[in-house]
Amino acid sequence: MNPRSKNKSEKYFSMPTPDPILVFTRPLNAYRIPYMVTGSSACIVYGEPRLTHDIDMVIELTSVSIPLIIRAFPSREFYSPPEDVLSVEARRPTRGHFNLIHHDTGLKGDCYLIGEDPLHHWGFERRRVIKIDDTPVQFAPPEYVIIRKLEYFREGGSPKHLQDIRGILNATGDTLDMAALHSFIKQRQLESPWALTKAVSTGQDGNPP
Repeated sequence: MNPRSKNKSEKYFSMPTPDPILVFTRPLNAYRIPYMVTGSSACIVYGEPRLTHDIDMVIELTSVSIPLIIRAFPSREFYSPPEDVLSVEARRPTRGHFNLIHHDTGLKGDCYLIGEDPLHHWGFERRRVIKIDDTPVQFAPPEYVIIRKLEYFREGGSPKHLQDIRGILNATGDTLDMAALHSFIKQRQLESPWALTKAVSTGQDGNPP
């Protein structure tokens, strides 16, 4: 078993290039805005290392936290949407979204809003704290990341998503909540990409795993 997956509540893991994540999560921490990091950044932690320049996060955005976003990401350092745009996105029951861009580095934070999506809420309740350079960062659980990667593969067909899932399964497979994972796969009609992922993981597609 990968030693990084032993502790489900808090882990201490030093990433080689933490700045892209901390550029966005340190301000969120400072203003206590609820979030979780997901996407490729989470895959680096749970699976196999690879380069990524965009940081995916799920954020709980309310009328109270909208002004905090403006303060956490000031215009002299970041591009952030105006308050009225954030308000519109916050009212969407699903698929609310906005971007943050760090001026000095060009790094982009893709922020997806928790809304009413049960998968987002399930993941939020099971966030994992991972320390990066002594800074606690809230990460989505690996089961959530797998489901989202299956959805991305269904939408776009990029094989990198299956590769990311395979990396997570290889590293954390024996600690995953398989009942919850299979439940979301069924609810979100992801049986076909999941079967393909399993085939790739075991080499049943005719290629080496």
